[in-house]
Amino acid sequence: MKRETFKAYKDEDTHIEAYQLEGIVQPFPNHFHDHYTIGFIQRGHCLVSCKNQEYTFSSEDIILLNPYDNHTCMPKGDETFLYRGLIIRPEVMKELTLKVTGQNYLPGFTKTMVHDEELYYYLRNIFHMIVNGLSEIEKEESLFFLMTILIAKYSQSFEKCLSKCQEEVERACDFINCHYTEHISLEQICQYATLSKSTLLRAFTKSKGITPYRYLITIRINNAKKLLEQGVLPVDAACRTGFSDQSHFTNYFTTFIGVSPGTYREIFIS
Repeated sequence: MKRETFKAYKDEDTHIEAYQLEGIVQPFPNHFHDHYTIGFIQRGHCLVSCKNQEYTFSSEDIILLNPYDNHTCMPKGDETFLYRGLIIRPEVMKELTLKVTGQNYLPGFTKTMVHDEELYYYLRNIFHMIVNGLSEIEKEESLFFLMTILIAKYSQSFEKCLSKCQEEVERACDFINCHYTEHISLEQICQYATLSKSTLLRAFTKSKGITPYRYLITIRINNAKKLLEQGVLPVDAACRTGFSDQSHFTNYFTTFIGVSPGTYREIFIS
């Protein structure tokens, strides 16, 4: 049976990335991304937990994830898994929303799983057009219709989708975001957030869906991906994102992303 393969494609016209997971895909732990994810199951089934709700995705189901939506994913059954998706950076999403609505804001998806034949049609078309390098006009048209459906049916202002969280938790996140390359302790985070350890752990986990340490690791992995995409060597990416050694980095990266740092780098520099 085919082992897992990961492929990624950057589109210079739309500034959107397409990617594909196929084969025997490992379970992915609780994590988040700093971008929007719009994906679809083309073959197989998987169990997804997002924001404390569980979903079973099957063929032609679509997953919608906002930036920082914590989620897990586990393939279900023996059928070979095939998942395809688009990555849209917040700045790109904002430009697309402005073109469609005439308003300058970030949309927030209100549903995690949808089954929409029209949306699936445009999503699949855009994926194949990016992979095959088809014309800019055709991609722009399909992307416009995709965004029109998403905004009209499955989104609202991103700020309204965010859970209300304590100011101290946001301060803790700010500290981690600014110091993720350093060796930081829970005590330092608590001091900056002005909370005790027990209070911070409870409040942070309730607000973000993950612990402060898992948040730190995810921030490091997300930034390491960007460095690898630019051609930085794994050993240097590990050092520049705060991992204690390359082995530690490789283990976490492979667990979170599904491929080793070296393999991920080769996808983008080949």
